[in-house]
Amino acid sequence: MALADSITGTTSTSSGQALSTGAARAGTSTPQDIYNAFLQDASLGASILRIGEFLVVFGILLFALSFLFARLRSRAKTQEARHPLSRSAAYGMIALGIAIAGIGAYWKSDAARIPAIFSDANVSQAVWESYKRQYVEPSSGRTIDPTRRLSTTSEGESYTMLRAVWLDDQETFDHSWQWTRSHLERPDDHLFSWIYGRNADGAYGTLAELGGEHSASDADTDIALALVFAYARWQDPRYLADARQIADSIWNTEVVTINGRPYLAAGNVEKKIKKDTILVNPSYLAPYAYRLFARIDPTHPWDSLVDSSYGLLEESIVSPLDKNKSAGLPPDWLQIDRKTGAITALVSGVQTTNYSYDAMRAPWRIALDWKWNGDPRARRLLDRMSFLKTEWHKRGLLYASYGHDGSLRSTYEAPAVYGGSMGYFSVSDPREAADVYRERLLILFDPDTNTWRVPLSYYDANWVWFGMALYNDQLPNLARDLSGLSTNQ
Repeated sequence: MALADSITGTTSTSSGQALSTGAARAGTSTPQDIYNAFLQDASLGASILRIGEFLVVFGILLFALSFLFARLRSRAKTQEARHPLSRSAAYGMIALGIAIAGIGAYWKSDAARIPAIFSDANVSQAVWESYKRQYVEPSSGRTIDPTRRLSTTSEGESYTMLRAVWLDDQETFDHSWQWTRSHLERPDDHLFSWIYGRNADGAYGTLAELGGEHSASDADTDIALALVFAYARWQDPRYLADARQIADSIWNTEVVTINGRPYLAAGNVEKKIKKDTILVNPSYLAPYAYRLFARIDPTHPWDSLVDSSYGLLEESIVSPLDKNKSAGLPPDWLQIDRKTGAITALVSGVQTTNYSYDAMRAPWRIALDWKWNGDPRARRLLDRMSFLKTEWHKRGLLYASYGHDGSLRSTYEAPAVYGGSMGYFSVSDPREAADVYRERLLILFDPDTNTWRVPLSYYDANWVWFGMALYNDQLPNLARDLSGLSTNQ
């Protein structure tokens, strides 16, 4: 476990709730400091710009006065010495003002931090290489999350596989997939244990004390989608066969039917335990993936899952749940009554209705379906999330967590939240998307070293990448034009 053993000084937290703990490990500043420095630079630049503008105006006034005095002297036909308010002084003042204003404008912009020769298209590949060095163990292909005691999640493997196939990195993809299949695949189906690491006895395996043997439906979905894409890109039929098996297991093990409608539960536990509700994470819902699964697994009604997912997302956004009103944001968690299909908030204080590290993925997933399939329901849902635009206008930032009613639940920023929320901005407000992208995502990248200015946490590093790639249209549907998916290969 060479890479795992080399990573120290980290903090164990709940799922996805680690903010750049890598910064503490490296002894450097955090992304919050980068944001603050950006704002300070912009503020200083604005001050310099205002000084320059003042000097330009003063110079113009000086020029006007010198011209006026010249006219008066001409009319009086006087041969007195020239007035000290000379035109040359006015010209000098104007030139100095323009120069200072130019310096201020430059300092205010992000041009002071980004070289003139720079391509956004290079960022995705550049940070992928640094991500592999930091989080993917070269000897095994295992993706390590330092914020979880050097453990590995099925989510982490799914992110690595998706990024690898989009970037045409078959070697990394195969390495990750082989490790995932060997160490996380469950014995009774083709789903994956959600967390793996060092147990109390020192041995590595699924972490039973965390229920690690159970599945997480978002990771299972993303792994199956990555395999479909792998088949489309590299034409190895084994990828497609594996994807079919996983899709079939997702339906049989993680999809719960209520009043004739299928719903994707949070994992395998919800289908088999006897309780009145099922646990659902709205950010797990991926209509774009279900459309592809319908092509590779026509034995199940995946299109119905697309419809129920959109219905559930809309209801979760509109419903006040445990608050007096809704701000129009999806919640991290909710539950569905098995008999009535009604949605409610959980009583647990851990799985909340906040818009935070889980829910922020929902706009990205919805936006991906809009970009690939143009479903009008996706656009309507994203337009409902205008609270994000309001916050950006009001504060010039987004906080890491909001209550379902829009109340503040944190007073710090999180790079991952900007990456996920880019789904809203890129579709519903492209002009604001450019500002968010430049001031909160691109600013984290150092083009001189081709990596992040400070080490990002595993979760931040992934979701900043996903957000930037979505904004730059670098997430194509690789299987869009692939025929024969529904036949035996």
